[in-house]
Amino acid sequence: MHNLATWTQDITTVLAQPPGQPQLQALTHWLQRIAPVDHFALFLYEGSHAPLPLFHTFPAELRTTFVNDYRSGVHILDPFFLGCLFGEPDGLYSMRALSPDSFRCNHYFQAYYHRLGLSEELGYFTTPALHCRAVLSLMRGEGGEAFTEEEMRLLRNAQPVVAQVARLAWEARGEPAADAVLPTTHVRTVFSSFGEELLTRREHKIAQLLLQGYSSQQIADQLRITRGTVKVHRRNLYDKLEIGSQAEFFGLFVRELMGAGLFSRPQRRNRAQQRVEG
Repeated sequence: MHNLATWTQDITTVLAQPPGQPQLQALTHWLQRIAPVDHFALFLYEGSHAPLPLFHTFPAELRTTFVNDYRSGVHILDPFFLGCLFGEPDGLYSMRALSPDSFRCNHYFQAYYHRLGLSEELGYFTTPALHCRAVLSLMRGEGGEAFTEEEMRLLRNAQPVVAQVARLAWEARGEPAADAVLPTTHVRTVFSSFGEELLTRREHKIAQLLLQGYSSQQIADQLRITRGTVKVHRRNLYDKLEIGSQAEFFGLFVRELMGAGLFSRPQRRNRAQQRVEG
């Protein structure tokens, strides 16, 4: 891959394929020559719809976990999805680098990611069109080695090709549903307002940080309060939301995002009048 002529010839071969599955298949074969990868997956995030799997290399026995379970709602906790949602620029990212907490302590890992049996995952963030983001994931299975600095350098150099192929795949995908709404209109609104009618301002801020995967210590450092104070606020917000665990907290957020959360219930909205300034 150090030979410029070979590199250029390989790119030409990839782009010569028909857009969509043939071109994506050629792209993954090319990337495999840069750095060995066990699985590839290209998910499209457009509107309020579930992520659209434009391409993947999972065998049949893994598709339910890697594709169906991911699309069922857990994707809203995915650091790659959140990175796209909140404006990370196009480029190559590591799952570990985007996760704000110790990765194995992150709720996304505990609730879903550990079942994938991956040792490392990289993601190419691309923007195929306005209000549309796509991520091509490169996954190494359990026991796999970390990507080397040389592999990372070569993979970063491949970003323009990945972006072009993803854009062409987006164009070839067919029309999205007519009732699509922008993620910035829906998900960001739910994220920013989640719990605010029942919680104090400080509790609401802590709830937002929890949704992003921050630990109690990291929240304490960011807000310049003690870890014990964070735990008190966390216990209070759990009580007000009538939940008892982090899993229930994230489940409540998912239901709110889908329009079936507690904040749509009139009797709970009445309690907003009791909100205490914090």
